[in-house]
Amino acid sequence: MIKNKKLGLFDATLLVSGSMIGSGIFLVSADMTRQLGSGPLVLFAWLLTGIITIMAALSFGELAAMMPNAGGQYNFVSRIYGKKMGFVYGWSVFSVIQTGVIAAVAMAFAKHLGIFNENLGHQNIVLALSVMGFKWNISAGQLIAISSILVLSCINAMGIQQGKWIQRIFTLAKLIALGALIFGGLYIAFGGSLMGVKNYLWENLSSTFQPSQFEALSSQPGYVSKPLLGGWQSLAGIGLLLAFSSAMVGSLFSSDAWQGITFMSGEVSNPSKTIPRALLYGTVIVTIIYCLSNVAYMALLPIRGDESVLLANGGYVEAVHLGIAHANQDRVGASAASVLVGANHDASAGMMGLLCMAGLIMVSTFGCNNGLILAGSRLYQAMAEKGYFFKAASRLNSRGVPENALWMQAFWASVLCLSGTYGDLLSYCTFASLLFYIITVAGVLVLRKREPNAERPYMVWGYPYLPILYILLAGFIALGIIIGQWKIALTGIGIVALGWPIYYIFNRNKKTQG
Repeated sequence: MIKNKKLGLFDATLLVSGSMIGSGIFLVSADMTRQLGSGPLVLFAWLLTGIITIMAALSFGELAAMMPNAGGQYNFVSRIYGKKMGFVYGWSVFSVIQTGVIAAVAMAFAKHLGIFNENLGHQNIVLALSVMGFKWNISAGQLIAISSILVLSCINAMGIQQGKWIQRIFTLAKLIALGALIFGGLYIAFGGSLMGVKNYLWENLSSTFQPSQFEALSSQPGYVSKPLLGGWQSLAGIGLLLAFSSAMVGSLFSSDAWQGITFMSGEVSNPSKTIPRALLYGTVIVTIIYCLSNVAYMALLPIRGDESVLLANGGYVEAVHLGIAHANQDRVGASAASVLVGANHDASAGMMGLLCMAGLIMVSTFGCNNGLILAGSRLYQAMAEKGYFFKAASRLNSRGVPENALWMQAFWASVLCLSGTYGDLLSYCTFASLLFYIITVAGVLVLRKREPNAERPYMVWGYPYLPILYILLAGFIALGIIIGQWKIALTGIGIVALGWPIYYIFNRNKKTQG
């Protein structure tokens, strides 16, 4: 067997930040703006998301230092609440949390590839099926998404060194791309002049403070192939709180997957010290990048766009008239880049900027999925070794990689690509993930009381206030999703609950084999 070198602090931090920065930051601000209609509120949602993500990462740091074994959050939940709950968590990761994020990010990869060639996008239906009245369309974009998952699974099957270099190259590339967009946006925001680009920041922060939600009368508010129909409805009281919780689904999805490094503790050098530091550094870096990216968006694009132009024009509309709320197919990052390079004065320059940013976003999503695919397979391996997942998932290939687990993950993520849209996948996996973050952070309080003398190489700052504050904030958001998006919440809860009967099946098989 080939002995693989382990990941140091630099690569572990890149894995944390690279797994977080995928498609969300380039897309979800459009939907968040349609739900809140206010620049300050959208920025506050991103800031609050960053704060609670960092609080969760600090709490996870204590658990990771206590249990520096492959499997990460699965081990945490199992030790705190028992094997049964650990299995339910692992089942949820496989069924929707990890594979759902992989599928959603792959779909975003295909969405931006569609900018280069519409025939490769989600609007090109290549196969239409009708079975017992149920219609099922498969698009070229879905096939592209599946292909990207298979390619990355192949690369990671070759060994952790290959996956590590993919992560290094693609994470650094997307950090450079986001850095260029942020620099350009901030330059405009603070009075810089560049090809006549107008500064919208102060207008967005001052004149759109009134919370409002866009009520669409057409079925595709993010597309401009048809005239946009709908209007803004004022928000206040409970309605505003529910809208805020719903809007944060997008920012939470964009900030998820940071815990993936805990799944592969066995491949990290000195994990008790490296993982807590990587979690802190990675989440802080990404929070700063996300907040600055949204400031750049608001400097380059109006919040709501010029709706008189949208209603009068059913064909091509310039990005600046679409604004953030109505960005074409929600591609806010690409729209901002096209404005930054002069789309308002030169359509060809704007198209060049659009294509460049689309290419960089594809790099971002590809690198993000590499980290997700790399980390997720290690969790299934850890479960299989304890008899609570398919036995084949525990086997390593000649390069020390759980190849069977990789392909199981790739298969189910591919099925999810065929089953839903980007938005559906985003909502289901975010809610299920949030539930387990809450109970895992609560586990820090449980273990402190139950095992006061256990070795803790790292202890969370501000204990017990920081974990309690996280539980309250995250619980409020989860409650808002349950009330405001009850269908999504019930589906997420149902997927998690399905893990209980499946646990008994695996447990019975384990006893039979024993």
